[in-house]
Amino acid sequence: MNTKVTLIPGDGIGPEVSKATLRLLEAAGAQIDWIEMDATPVVGRRKGETEMNPIVESIRKTHVALKGPITTPVGTGHRSINVALRKALDLYANLRPVTHLPGIKTPFEQVDLVIVRENTEDLYAGLEHEVTPGVVESLKVITEYASKRIAHFAFDYARRMGRKKVTAIHKANIMKLSDGLFLHSIREVAREYPEIELNDYIIDNCCMQLVMRPERFDVLLLENLYGDIVSDLCAGLVGGLGLVPGANIGTDCSLFEAVHGSAPDIAGKHLANPTAMMLSAILMMRYIGQTAVANRAERAIHKVYSQGKYLTHDVGGKATTEEFTTAVVGALE
Repeated sequence: MNTKVTLIPGDGIGPEVSKATLRLLEAAGAQIDWIEMDATPVVGRRKGETEMNPIVESIRKTHVALKGPITTPVGTGHRSINVALRKALDLYANLRPVTHLPGIKTPFEQVDLVIVRENTEDLYAGLEHEVTPGVVESLKVITEYASKRIAHFAFDYARRMGRKKVTAIHKANIMKLSDGLFLHSIREVAREYPEIELNDYIIDNCCMQLVMRPERFDVLLLENLYGDIVSDLCAGLVGGLGLVPGANIGTDCSLFEAVHGSAPDIAGKHLANPTAMMLSAILMMRYIGQTAVANRAERAIHKVYSQGKYLTHDVGGKATTEEFTTAVVGALE
């Protein structure tokens, strides 16, 4: 029986990388019935509209979604559609595996780590208001409930995937109450997983260590804002956001997405690299139990990168989006 999945192609290069990804999944034998939805700025614009939005309703029915990049206005305009969907569906865990792809030349070629980011609170939740003209206040809210929930997710993931260590990232030396609560909650949860090592780093030291010795990290567990920044930093270690998948996991629903932006400057020029979208779809395929399809597609991507003949411009090649996709489909075994 096919699995129903909500598809949100996005905007900018979103439709291009989504089309390429669907082509790969179909060729790899995926059993999916796609329910395509257009993402519109109405999500999160006014109170109550997010819950009523057809996208949210569709994901609640299918429980799984694959999303292309969507533009978020800077400084003005509607709230982030990505954030709105995470909040409406309580997608509390952001998961970003960061692994070096064969053939990509970077200073670090042994990177294999996983970012687990709390997705619902902290400064990134966007709770802010104008106190008086010229004075704006943003609220950083950390709760024991959310901190323990994301800690359980990280340790469960580590146990399931055979990972050996979880590193908590914080600034508890300065934010003793908020980050202190986050760290304390993680330490309590860690007692339930004696086979997994727990250590912790202050966020600034963590960033320095990542660009010096990233191989020392395994699973990184972070609050929302730190996680957003560090996950992009880690993507840079392996060649950029175009090569890294992402997932937002909740109790009832999950949304898988490319972590890069919509790149409107190259939309329609056939230059977009669909790798991140493809790898996100592979995460999704494993999540819904179609592991053989996921493994087949992943091996094909690795083979194309190893050969280096049909790579897109962002990683030093000359192939178009379509040429890269054709090469990956042709590499399926």
